Amino acid sequence: MNIAETRTEGKIQLTIEGRIDTTTCAQLQSAILIAFQKTNSLILDFQRVDYISSAGLRALLIGQKTASSKGGSMHLIHVQEPVMQVLRMSGFSGILNIN
Repeated sequence: MNIAETRTEGKIQLTIEGRIDTTTCAQLQSAILIAFQKTNSLILDFQRVDYISSAGLRALLIGQKTASSKGGSMHLIHVQEPVMQVLRMSGFSGILNIN
């Protein structure tokens, strides 16, 4: 998995490429937490993510809780249908901000 960071107007966007699973979820979680040390507004671009496991969902949940505790926001954009199905089935589509 690759994660690229872009900063614009007080926001950070993390563009994620690859699978989010037990092998890569720690990398995603770390990137999210580091980003929230720099900003209160985080965007996760999921255009190039074709799979997410329950471990990846946990990383997103930690990110969402961090955003809430800081009075900030975390948004997922460009979520592909296979990942969106997992988010719907797990109930995460009601917890996360998905655009």
